[in-house]
Amino acid sequence: MQQYTPMIQQYLRIKAEYQDAFLFFRLGDFYELFFDDALKASKELEITLTSRQGGTEERIPMCGVPHHSASGYIEQLIQKGFKVAICEQTENPDTAKGVVRREVVQLITPGTVMEGKGLSEKENNYITAITVTNDVHAIAYVDLSTGESRTTLFPNSTDALLNELSIIGTKEIIVDSTTNPALIKMMEDRCQAVISYQDSTDDNPEFAEIVSELQDNQLHATVYRLLHYLVKTQKRSLAHLQKFVSYEIDQFMKIDYYSKRNLELTEPIRGTGNKGTLLWLLDETATAMGARMLKQWIDRPLINQSAIEKRLHIVEIMIKHFFERQELRELLKGVYDLERLAGRVAFGNANARDFIQLKKSLMQIPAIRQLIFQLDQKDTKSLAENLDPCEELTDLLERAIIENPPITIKEGGIINDGFHTELDTYRDASRNGKSWMAELESEERKKTGIKSLKIGYNRVFGYYIEVTRANVHLLEEGRYERKQTLTNAERYITPELKEKEALILQADEKSIDLEYELFQEIRESVREFIPRLQQAAKIISELDVYLSFATVSETRYYSKPTFNKHREIDLVDGRHPVVEKVMGTQAYVPNNCLMDHKREMLLVTGPNMSGKSTYMRQIALTAILAQIGCFVPASKADIPIFDQVFTRIGAADDLIAGQSTFMVEMLEAKNAITNATKDSLILFDEIGRGTSTYDGMALAQAIIEYIHERIGAKTLFSTHYHELTVLEESLQKLNNIHVSAVEQKGKLVFLHKIKEGPADKSYGIHVAELAELPKELIKRASEILSELEKESAGKTKSADEVAASKEIEKEDQILNEQLALFGEPKKEIEISSNAKKVIDEMKGLNILDMNPLQAMNILYELQKKLRK
Repeated sequence: MQQYTPMIQQYLRIKAEYQDAFLFFRLGDFYELFFDDALKASKELEITLTSRQGGTEERIPMCGVPHHSASGYIEQLIQKGFKVAICEQTENPDTAKGVVRREVVQLITPGTVMEGKGLSEKENNYITAITVTNDVHAIAYVDLSTGESRTTLFPNSTDALLNELSIIGTKEIIVDSTTNPALIKMMEDRCQAVISYQDSTDDNPEFAEIVSELQDNQLHATVYRLLHYLVKTQKRSLAHLQKFVSYEIDQFMKIDYYSKRNLELTEPIRGTGNKGTLLWLLDETATAMGARMLKQWIDRPLINQSAIEKRLHIVEIMIKHFFERQELRELLKGVYDLERLAGRVAFGNANARDFIQLKKSLMQIPAIRQLIFQLDQKDTKSLAENLDPCEELTDLLERAIIENPPITIKEGGIINDGFHTELDTYRDASRNGKSWMAELESEERKKTGIKSLKIGYNRVFGYYIEVTRANVHLLEEGRYERKQTLTNAERYITPELKEKEALILQADEKSIDLEYELFQEIRESVREFIPRLQQAAKIISELDVYLSFATVSETRYYSKPTFNKHREIDLVDGRHPVVEKVMGTQAYVPNNCLMDHKREMLLVTGPNMSGKSTYMRQIALTAILAQIGCFVPASKADIPIFDQVFTRIGAADDLIAGQSTFMVEMLEAKNAITNATKDSLILFDEIGRGTSTYDGMALAQAIIEYIHERIGAKTLFSTHYHELTVLEESLQKLNNIHVSAVEQKGKLVFLHKIKEGPADKSYGIHVAELAELPKELIKRASEILSELEKESAGKTKSADEVAASKEIEKEDQILNEQLALFGEPKKEIEISSNAKKVIDEMKGLNILDMNPLQAMNILYELQKKLRK
């Protein structure tokens, strides 16, 4: 260290405490970065890399950004998953002895972003702490921008932990230093989150109130791990953090990571954004707060019937009151993001424009309450009664802040006239002084006869009289004191101007300082309203979601679902909500679905592209829509409440985890089979297609039998193995259905209609033709198919019997030879009457006319008879 200059030594000492972050080191009007930080930042931010002397022979790499535009550069780094430590000068350079004192005032990380492009207005930005033990996993998470705080505890399961973190969508995960590196790697890969470390879990009296409802020690420790990290990195008030709410994951429908992706609930399988997702379909919200709550509801459908039906009832009320609904939507459009405004106030970075947004939002609440009361329903009245308009705060902001304030808060022009007596006095002096300046300018022009004479002001020289060079000789000698020389003019000051300048500048300076003090006082007053603002935000968010559900349900002709206890699915004219929106209502073909105690499983066959996957998905989406409290795309929907939804739909490699399509398929199948209950919904699409035909068919049948016999969950299983359709004969609760298609003039036409029974054939070559494979290739495939079919049909029954007889004789000969080796004489073996019946039955079989699966099933039945 001693080889470097004092300033570089200071930089290195601070950098040692923030080794995993870029250190933005304040030097004058710039934030500078040195050494490796400079090398990396210059590439990431595409800024010029320079160097400077630092006390050694080698120059130190350096790059920097202006402090007034640093936020944009910081956002870029955060969006790329980096951390940024902001190091400010905490001492006046004019009075400092030696190196100016500097300290890190905030560590900005992906999980602690409070503003800017990195913060999506329609998504929460969570930071999560975890504690892992041999018995349980504990999770605590916070959205620092809104103050929402939650925590949960569940039995030790890595899959459950990863699934919960992916549902939360956390941007940063805080662990202790002893956490298993393999688990950390899995969390990074699955969640694409930044990992941070915090070991301390000690109590902090400052946060006693927000942890007061947590009884479990593990939850308590995990919450404090999170809070210690936030205190250490943010170094400012966290007064807006709400009480930690403890929940159990079993309180909601479980939808694992794979199923959520397969169903495209909030993110599309391909592409970015949310177009084509259930969230995209339902998002008719008018506020950012409502959009975030909508996503939370989709991520966590309810399983409590009374809670679901309460939501549905409110949606029904909104549908019936069209005009009130439209008025409410218009009012909500005038409500800004109360949650994040409250967060900015608590953080100390709210400006005057934020206060105007807050005021305008609160001014909408009385009208919103009145409209809700007009609905005159019990469930909606409770919303209105708890919606606090915070009238005292509205009044304060109306009196204090001007209507169109500047963004900056340190240059004045924020506070209304009449709000503060002393401020009015300063302003009066300043304004009258400026009027005097205008009068003085007019008098000086008359005295001197110089029409171009003017009185101006700048921060360096203050007030001055400016005269062009050509007119200098007209000035009275001895009265004008030269202040500044320009190329074409001279600037002067007079005794009268000096006197008034002191008066005006003092008034301006004191006015600006006082305005800043008053603004800080107002901000502190607003901070006291944060809990009430957060409560109002929650109710407005909920109302916004109900209005969104009502709008979508009415526009798209959805119906109110009902729920039954006897595990029966009865859907009439069901549709896939997202596909229907893309295609248009008239183009979509609706289908029924009936599954009761006699029809627990449906085996779905039909050509590729005919709509098997769409039909299966729409059943799951209908259940999810119902359990989040929305009407559903069907003319009738009577369904059970599902505890879990599992899907295996589509082919996809997991390249990050190094897993093939077939391995992903098997892992998803295993997840469903291991965790499903009789109250779950399982959708399996084309299981077994990633391996050889017989392997895949055997696995598919075994999975079907296992679910049928061991689990009993409502299951839809689509397949291209037509051999599996014979299972309907041996599995009592399995039924065949198919998506119909017809050939017209040699062309395949999809009807997209579900019918009972198995499909008659695959139509694989027809689908290839629709995909516009080369005509020559299609023709050759048709020829090969025809040859194979002829070859199979050309084998006569007698020839089959001859071949079977020869095979039996050969096996008999081998058996006799083996017996002879042990000295056993060839003798007639006594056969039981039961065995004789089995042998007679075998003789009547035509094995070559069977497919492998049929042969296996018959062999299994014969074996059971022999064992009796």
